[in-house]
Amino acid sequence: MLTSEEQNLYSRHLLLEEVGEKGQLRLKKSRVLVIGAGGLGCPVLQYLTAAGIGTIGIVDFDTVDKSNLHRQVLFNYDSIGKNKANEAEKRLSECNPFVNLNSFPSGINVENALEIIANFDIIADCTDNYSTRFLINDACVLLNKPLVYSAIYKFEGQVSVFNYKNGPTYRCLHPEMPKSDSISNCSESGVLGVLPGILGTLQANEVLKLALKIGEPLSGKLLIYNSLSNRSTSFNLAKSHPDIYTAIAKRGYLTKEDYTDSCSVVSHINEIDLEEFKNSLQKDVQLIDVREKNELPKVNHLEVLEIPMSELKERFSEINPLKDTIVFCKGGSRSRKAIQELNELTTITQISSLKNGIDAYIKSEKITQ
Repeated sequence: MLTSEEQNLYSRHLLLEEVGEKGQLRLKKSRVLVIGAGGLGCPVLQYLTAAGIGTIGIVDFDTVDKSNLHRQVLFNYDSIGKNKANEAEKRLSECNPFVNLNSFPSGINVENALEIIANFDIIADCTDNYSTRFLINDACVLLNKPLVYSAIYKFEGQVSVFNYKNGPTYRCLHPEMPKSDSISNCSESGVLGVLPGILGTLQANEVLKLALKIGEPLSGKLLIYNSLSNRSTSFNLAKSHPDIYTAIAKRGYLTKEDYTDSCSVVSHINEIDLEEFKNSLQKDVQLIDVREKNELPKVNHLEVLEIPMSELKERFSEINPLKDTIVFCKGGSRSRKAIQELNELTTITQISSLKNGIDAYIKSEKITQ
């Protein structure tokens, strides 16, 4: 039964014939795992907490960065530097004392995915990389858990419900992980701050529909929303590639090598960390900035050869192949791709990519334009 305080808190739900006290009790008994407490995860967590989901798990290994705040509105300046899962649990507990919140600050991986996911009824994938999405999907297939998915890119996003009543899964949308050099994320391509709020709310809506057993879940459908045109389109998604599911079911466990292709660095690309980068600046090293011309901030205090990725093939001859070379971009993805292209075009004695991009260096040096 609901307490008098809960009845007051959820009074607008109780007025809905499709929800009522019976539905609110379903929400109270539901256990939802939200993987990723970033742009998508924040609105999902906020609305599920407010709706009265009884137990919510929050998975995220990352810490809050100042650049997150324009879209991850659960956090503020006091959150910077703190683990997202722990900080989300703290802030959400102030919104609804009747919800049991469990944070998993170590994130999700092949070692703990099955153990964590097994304890929840519905899984919400709010992550931002392909390898984790495949890992979550396959774990849900093995455990027969419905998966509510969303993804965003610049001004567009998509939502779907996978593995619901033996329906299509994420592998029906993406049978195989893409190559690492074809992937970009928010730190590389940017995102309109309001977009994850819109898509995260749609994602939370799908979770509530599943928990309440009402409406028509987006199973077998992919909803695509464009914020510039304010239009949404829905496509049918059929279940396919049965050989993949058979292999997953027979395997019965997740293996690490299956989920590293999309985010792993190609073996012949050397990466250096921030400390190594700073030390290299004391030597005669060639720096190449492959960000586009309009990307800020610039690093004018360093001698840098600015060759945007889009001009790399035309301008590679400007690079001295005999010098030790460090390539950097904003977040570290394009610099790896640039090195792959350069290795096909020429031979450079020693070439490295700056891990996590130039932003980390700029922040550490507190450089202003």
